[in-house]
Amino acid sequence: MRVSVPRPLIVLVAALFSGYIIVLGVYSLQGQFASSNEPVIVALAVYAFATFAVLVPDKRPRMPIWLAAFAVAIAVILPIIVALVVDPRREGGNGYATWYVAAVGTLMTITAVRRRPGFAWVGIGFLVLQTVLWTGPEYLAALGVIGSASWVGIAHLLTNALAKAVRDSQRFAIAERGAAEWQAAQEAHLNERQFRLGQTTVMALPMLRTIQQSAGDLTAAQRAECLHLEGAIRDEIRGRRLLNDAVREQVMLARRRGTTVTLLDEGGIDDIEGDDLDRVLGALADALRRTNADKVIARTVPEGSDVAITVVGLRSSDDGSASLLGNSLDDDEVELWLEIPRAL
Repeated sequence: MRVSVPRPLIVLVAALFSGYIIVLGVYSLQGQFASSNEPVIVALAVYAFATFAVLVPDKRPRMPIWLAAFAVAIAVILPIIVALVVDPRREGGNGYATWYVAAVGTLMTITAVRRRPGFAWVGIGFLVLQTVLWTGPEYLAALGVIGSASWVGIAHLLTNALAKAVRDSQRFAIAERGAAEWQAAQEAHLNERQFRLGQTTVMALPMLRTIQQSAGDLTAAQRAECLHLEGAIRDEIRGRRLLNDAVREQVMLARRRGTTVTLLDEGGIDDIEGDDLDRVLGALADALRRTNADKVIARTVPEGSDVAITVVGLRSSDDGSASLLGNSLDDDEVELWLEIPRAL
């Protein structure tokens, strides 16, 4: 969620208000408040250009430093230009001839809204100083200087409040994503545990009933079948993506033939789905069905390789007594070497 005020709306309001101030300045020319209209016309042109510069569309939400400094320079120049041709003690007042006060206030308010409040306060500070030196402090309220300072103060507070709201919303969004990810992970773990328990129950329940009925007095064949089931349960943990119904069946048949089968899924085929996965696992099941090796190791290959699974079948030269992880590995003969490709 992003908390913000539409930029086009802000620009439109500022442009309309600045245009209104320019209209007042032009209207003041008809009242002969200034000893010379040329400096006032120049001041109006400068203000119009400065307003356009600070309101021109910009993807950056924060005003560049050079532009903020330019706006402050205009805030300094406008009061000086107009004050040179306007009499502060004029009988009957100066009417709209002091339009520059609202102009500076508007320009500095825009500067504050565009996240340069320090520059805005510098411009307002000079306006206050110029007014005090030109007319005296008693005219600060009458000329609207206090009102201009109030605009900048309100803009500063609102900008800070909106910025804080944006930061808070971003933190809340990050926290929400983290909570959603945590919940998804917990649900995934729960579903995985439930699935594994279901698989284990399906495989082990018949043998558990046999153990119960025989009071633990199993035959040699039944004890061997328990070891095969234990291996199948281990496969569900270590070889998750390497298993489908055909592979499970061939692994069990191979173990019953006396073959030691090891399945190692290290995440290398997590990106394979659908028909490609069926083809890869079908090739693995076919290799297990055809081999007569004493030991078979099927392992996934890391992503980035053209090979999905490597299958190695070893035949022990000492009638199966050599251990796959022992020092007699060099005595084993390679009976099967198969690389199953990721894609045809």
